[in-house]
Amino acid sequence: MSFKSIIRELKEMKDGIGNISRRRGEGKHWRNRTRSYIAPDVAPSEPIQQGQWANLPPELLLDIIRRVEESEMSWPARTTVVYCASVCKSWREITKEIVKTPEESGRLTFPISLKQPGPRDAPIQCFIKRSRATSIFRLYFGLTPSADENDKLLLAAKKIRRATKTYFVISLVADDFSRASNTYVGILRSNFLGTKFTICDSQPPNDAAVQLNSRSSRRFHAKQVSPRLPACNYDAATISYELNVLRTRGPRRMHCVMHSIPVSSIQEGGTAPTPTSFLHSFNEKHSPSPASKEKESIIDFSSSSLAEPPISVPVAKQPLILKNKSPRWHEQLQCWCLNFKGRVTVASVKNFQLVAAVDPSYNVSAAEQEKVILQFGKIGKDIFTMDYRYPLSAFQAFAICLSSFDTKPACE
Repeated sequence: MSFKSIIRELKEMKDGIGNISRRRGEGKHWRNRTRSYIAPDVAPSEPIQQGQWANLPPELLLDIIRRVEESEMSWPARTTVVYCASVCKSWREITKEIVKTPEESGRLTFPISLKQPGPRDAPIQCFIKRSRATSIFRLYFGLTPSADENDKLLLAAKKIRRATKTYFVISLVADDFSRASNTYVGILRSNFLGTKFTICDSQPPNDAAVQLNSRSSRRFHAKQVSPRLPACNYDAATISYELNVLRTRGPRRMHCVMHSIPVSSIQEGGTAPTPTSFLHSFNEKHSPSPASKEKESIIDFSSSSLAEPPISVPVAKQPLILKNKSPRWHEQLQCWCLNFKGRVTVASVKNFQLVAAVDPSYNVSAAEQEKVILQFGKIGKDIFTMDYRYPLSAFQAFAICLSSFDTKPACE
């Protein structure tokens, strides 16, 4: 069979065909496990009977998927790559080996790509839609919303107000924000004034040296809801807004301390932590018991340090700090301005650009210090753009942007 025939059969799966071999009567055991936005990067929780494609020689299978990967130049048009990963376990494992991380390829393919650093050269461009009625924020891939609203959903967050705090629960889907769900990826929580936020990740950083300086808080009590679900939140970053009660300091000023990213990541030859898989399977369907739901409602998010940080931390292991890029005052427009290169069209107090704040003694070039790592701005009613790059991930960038949506009467 020719290579074109194989690809044609894979594409037929998009129209609801259960198995690429169903037209030959051999697809009774196939179930399509792809999501509408990105493919799963984990094996099914329940074993399924493999079709004849699982018996292809590994060398031939490797060559096929490599050609498919090279033929896909952009995402979300990477449907063939997604289908290859959904055929069976052997295809999925080889696809995961061939598909590169966003840092290397600039593409988002699997869910774990949302936790991996973005590309170094050009930013990944996304946009955020806000629903005031439901307090839900959706992150989509792309430049602007499409006319048919067939946008690719990456992450979603729901704003939950409490008497003394505000939470943004971040999920892979827009209809399940339970912290006991297997689609839960993290949370953003604020203090009473809305001047300090903490980004909590559902899994620890994979770099052991950075993990020593990270903080964690229990998601549940000692008895876990499910052994497959992680029991802790790990503090990935802290966002602080400077007080401006008298409104004499101009636009908002913010600092982001990225506990999970060392400052050495932006130096020449430096690397940022890059997780390769989630701690739990997205295919596992879990419905917490009433007792579990009761426990979830009394979660204590007060953080306590797992290990006291050393007295003297090497420069390379110190956390990366991001700060606002200083705007300039435009005399004609009588406002503060930043160059968003056409990505922001509406003036708003929420608009910002973040760059690295490094000590002059660090071995970081001036060009790297001026490089915009994250920019966020308004383009319409309840529509905002978000462009991020290395060393931030989509999850971290989205959480930082969510902090801008909270009310801050003491900062503006």
